Amino acid sequence: MKRLLVMSAGLLLVACSKQEEPPAPIRPVLSVVVEAMGQQDLGRFAGSIQARYESNTGFRVGGRIASRSVDVGSEVSAGTLLATLDPTDQQNQLRAAEGSLAQIQAQLINAQATARRQQELFNKGVGAQAQLDTANTDLKTTQASMDQAKAAVDQARDQLSYTELRADHAAVITAWSAEAGQVVTAGQQVVTLARPDIKEAVIDLPAELAEQLPADVVFEVTAQLDPSIHTTAVVREIEPQAESATRTRRARLTLAETPPGFRLGTSIRVSLSSSVAPRVELPLTALQDVDGKPRIWVVDPATKTVSPRDITVISRSGGSATLAGGVSQGERVVTAGVHSLKPGQTVKIDEGSPQ
Repeated sequence: MKRLLVMSAGLLLVACSKQEEPPAPIRPVLSVVVEAMGQQDLGRFAGSIQARYESNTGFRVGGRIASRSVDVGSEVSAGTLLATLDPTDQQNQLRAAEGSLAQIQAQLINAQATARRQQELFNKGVGAQAQLDTANTDLKTTQASMDQAKAAVDQARDQLSYTELRADHAAVITAWSAEAGQVVTAGQQVVTLARPDIKEAVIDLPAELAEQLPADVVFEVTAQLDPSIHTTAVVREIEPQAESATRTRRARLTLAETPPGFRLGTSIRVSLSSSVAPRVELPLTALQDVDGKPRIWVVDPATKTVSPRDITVISRSGGSATLAGGVSQGERVVTAGVHSLKPGQTVKIDEGSPQ
């Protein structure tokens, strides 16, 4: 009888100890609200705004540069004088051509008078046919020499005008390749002109990325000094060969719009992205590996309790992991303190956690 009483008392004590087991303490945690992303970030690259059309201009004759009239960055209109050559040689050639022309003009006047006299004598019957033919031949020869001399004068004047380098169109001076006092040859590059009316973004892409750009890639172009100035762009062309030193390929982008802040030479930042199936990225600290399988802890917003949930990880990069579903937009996931949680445990959301 005493033994039964002792056993009963022991059972009661055990039952009381189980009922009186204290609940799990409220655990403060860090957390984030899940945001599903439908865009894949392909990278960010620095570049600049450049003119689509540039021309390298030089003198049409050789000589020594006498002066430069504009500087880099200057805006010029069509016909603006950019630079001049020393015109001494061309002026001498023009004077020589004009002297030859004056001499031949005098010869032409004499040939015309001779031909006229021979024609009058022949008409009166006192002149010979041979003399008339010779006079007419001399007249035609002198006339041809006259035409040739006029052409030589026109050419000499053109050569003199070529000692002045003028802009063919409205442009911005982007570079000078020669200085005053330098001797240049005909056609040698002297100045670079950029048309400011059509601009584009220019960036250098890694060769591997340039070869595998998705068809729906989106280029977001932003001014580095003023992020409020931005637009989108599409690829106009990508250089076929990579730069040997950097292994990059230059890409030229056509801008959807050209804000006034996008001046020639403006430094820009270009972000590349493409559409993907909605996905979720979480910090690696939100993952807990259990028997080799990853899981996360999801917070019930009504009860402030947590429950584990198995998920599938697509990839891990840096400090984040990309999930293939398993959690929905707007759910709150614990990102710190996951290893000390129990199912149904009440948690305290840190005030600094994103809401």
